[in-house]
Formats: sequence, structure tokens, C-alpha cells
Amino acid sequence: MQVIILADGAVGSRDALDAAWPGWLSPEAAIVAADGGARHAATLGLAIDRWVGDGDSLGDAGIAELVAAGIPVDRVPMDKDQSDTELAVMAALERSPSAITILGALGGPRIDHALANLTLLSMPALVGVDVRLVAADVRVRLLGPPRPDGSPPTAELDGRIGDLVSLLPVGGDAFGISTVGLAYPLDDETLFDGLTRGLSNRRAAAVASVTLRAGRLLVVETPATL
Repeated sequence: MQVIILADGAVGSRDALDAAWPGWLSPEAAIVAADGGARHAATLGLAIDRWVGDGDSLGDAGIAELVAAGIPVDRVPMDKDQSDTELAVMAALERSPSAITILGALGGPRIDHALANLTLLSMPALVGVDVRLVAADVRVRLLGPPRPDGSPPTAELDGRIGDLVSLLPVGGDAFGISTVGLAYPLDDETLFDGLTRGLSNRRAAAVASVTLRAGRLLVVETPATL
């Protein structure tokens, strides 16, 4: 089961998303909006199943419209320890999803919000869930740490030949990286934290893959359509 989270950053049009990442939306996906991210629903042709947030972006009138439409609303105080997007992730996890796609997590005037949304990929509760931050111009996921059974995590990268794929270690060096279907292959190699060797690889096959033995690796994809 997939849950789509609508955050309040830049998303792009539905046509642009479909062109960049075919199949990004499951027909049966549930939709959770984080505060002002609810504004994206109509332009993307999505029906909100739940709204969470403090309302500082959407405002009282916008929240009233959701209530009038029968959408469940969970409004929290503005003084809180979690971002609205984190609250939306927690709401999504209540549905026990196999995949979570967060739209609007990147871009916009607040780079601190974008960085905070990237850190959400490290939430312990998300281990075993396929979580992606998606916009028309980028798709990001976190690979690692190793699975509970000790097997190395693998990311399957479906897309088009020519898409850019950057592999960026976070929180330390990333070890035992092997790739299939990328123009510049890695074979059980290390990418070092703070260095840029993994930047701007290219997909050489419609389906590529990355396997990691230890550490954490951000996988950042940029569509060839950009």
C-alpha cells in the first residue's frame, strides 16, 4: 500500500510528475496532507484522506473547507516538537504502508525545511518502508542501514536511460557499494563522506540498482526530461 504525503514545498504539475517519474502514483494510494500541502491536491487531481498540521499555512478558512468536505482534520498547536511533514509521516505509518511518497518536501523559500525533510528519511520507524521525496525535477531516497536480518539493502532505480543518479554518503563513509545499470559502475567500493565522487552518474539501463553493505547513502535522481 502506498501513502502520498502532500507537503507545502514545490511539486510541479501532474503532467510534469507523470513525465518525469511514470508510475509514481498507485491507483489505490491514500493521501495525507500536511498543512498548506493541501493546496496541491486539486491541481494534482488527488482527493485528501486526512489532513494534519498546525494550520499556520492553510489558515482557518482553508481548514474549514476541509471540514465541510468531510475530510478528517487533526489540528495541533503551533508550539510543537515536530514539523507538519513529520506529523504527516506519523499519520501515514498508522496505515502500515509499504511505500510513502512525499511531494512538496523540497524547494520553496525555507532551505531549513528542505533539509529537515531529508532527515526524515532516517526515522527509525521508516526502516523497511520504501520512502521517496519526489518532485518533477528530483527523486530522493535513503539507502541503509542494513536490514534487520543483516542482508545488504538494495535500491532498484527504475527510470529512463540518461537520468542522472547521484550517490551521496551521509553521516559517515558508505561501504560496499555495488551498482548495476549505471554508466560509471561501482563494485564493492567505498564512497567517502564529504567527497563528491558519487555525483552525476547516469542510468545506462531502464532499471538500475545500487547495493550497500554498510553506512547510509542518499540516492538522488534527476530525470533526463529536465
